[in-house]
Amino acid sequence: MTTARYGITIPFDGVTLAEHRSWYTELADLGYTDVWSAEVDGTDGFTPLALAGAWEPRLQLGVAVTPAFTRGPALLAQSVAAMAEAAPGRFTFGLGASSAPVVERWNGIPYVRPFQRTRDTLRFLQRAFTGEKVTYECDAFTVTGYRMARPPAAPPPILLGALRPGMLRLAGEEADGAILNWLAADDVPTCAKEVGTGKQLAARIFVIPTEDADTARAVGRRMIAAYLNVEAYAEFHRWLGRGAALQPMWDAWAAGDRKGALEVIPDEVTDALVLHGSFGSCREQILAYAEAGITIPAIAIVPFGVELRDAVRGLAPAA
Repeated sequence: MTTARYGITIPFDGVTLAEHRSWYTELADLGYTDVWSAEVDGTDGFTPLALAGAWEPRLQLGVAVTPAFTRGPALLAQSVAAMAEAAPGRFTFGLGASSAPVVERWNGIPYVRPFQRTRDTLRFLQRAFTGEKVTYECDAFTVTGYRMARPPAAPPPILLGALRPGMLRLAGEEADGAILNWLAADDVPTCAKEVGTGKQLAARIFVIPTEDADTARAVGRRMIAAYLNVEAYAEFHRWLGRGAALQPMWDAWAAGDRKGALEVIPDEVTDALVLHGSFGSCREQILAYAEAGITIPAIAIVPFGVELRDAVRGLAPAA
């Protein structure tokens, strides 16, 4: 496999954070260059990376993504700066709008004007990292007289979680690139065109390493239904041209027919969005993302019918 960077999603399910040290060492030995966390309903986005940064200096670190809503602007700046200080030159920060379920239903924060909140948080972070006193009035919030006591010596790259043209263009114009999610390799050029040239493109890629296609599709359909019925992802796939293919699922879901919604997801959609097959086949499918323009592929292993460590080894770029 030929790609400059090749990442994997952490932390691993069923492995405590305290037990991850040997996993991080093996990841680096196997040729993985990056570990990327998330911040949804498991750990926070920073703690697994802080451990990886301390335990395995060969790994690049990234979070995809931290919601712009769930921390105040100053606290978020401090968290990012601390990671940049702990792992200088190795940390990439992913910022995104997240979604209404995460922000509003789980954290009790109104999910309003997500584009503006993400844009204004990006701009505030860039100003705060200079170490100058910042008074910033914007659409989403007001910060008065904040000065970061420990600004990062080298501010980390900031990538924006982006699903549609407006956010993709913002990622290209004001950030260091974009983080993509729930897309096929064939969708990458469409997104990359909006971001523009010379920018990083990271993508979380879901992989079920099994040759049992029926099982992989059954699991994949459940994953797709869970995500693509969230409005932001639904609009993303309408924009990508999958509206007709996915409309029966959206209709069934809206009618409360969860079982029916799963049954009408086409196999070709499932196969495109949730990779499956032998280890070798999955590696080739991952490489297709890199060939399409993804600079940092970060696989997310969904282990069915295979031990997690075997999957990590089998999907490694050095395999």
